[in-house]
Amino acid sequence: MAIHYIHTNRLILIPFTLEVTKALIAGDASILPKLGLQLTPFWPDQEAIDTFPKIIKNLELVKAPTGFESYMVVHRDSMTVIGDAGFKGLPNADGEVDIGYAIIEQAQNRGYGLEAAQGLINWAFQQPNVKVITARCLLDNAPSARVLVKLGMQQVSATEEFIRWKLSNPNLEPSISS
Repeated sequence: MAIHYIHTNRLILIPFTLEVTKALIAGDASILPKLGLQLTPFWPDQEAIDTFPKIIKNLELVKAPTGFESYMVVHRDSMTVIGDAGFKGLPNADGEVDIGYAIIEQAQNRGYGLEAAQGLINWAFQQPNVKVITARCLLDNAPSARVLVKLGMQQVSATEEFIRWKLSNPNLEPSISS
């Protein structure tokens, strides 16, 4: 399967590859200009670096990118990476796929997290077997919860640490004829 970029109004979501992720985890960002990206001192930030081992693990589970892995969130105008977003693997047997996103501090509060997540959701709901998108956020992460509400997600449960959310594929809901 060819590597698929997701384009939104202001962003390009570029899939991580094993080569890119392994270089970044080793502290070598020189691979980014080879992809046409501008280096920035703000990314990868510590949150992204902490996520790289999970991204590598998910990429090693598939022979070729499926689209259900992680993406670099690239600001279209500056061609700088401002975060990462994606899925935590292929849809499960119930057609559920879990989404996550993180935007660097310098680019927060501008709608980029919402835009990246909406781009991922739009793409996912066009794929066969995707019935539900789930997410979770820390109980005290009000900005992330606001994004999930704006995406139309419904809170389904909460623990002392996390709130779990879900969004059903609107293309699969029964239509009501008049």
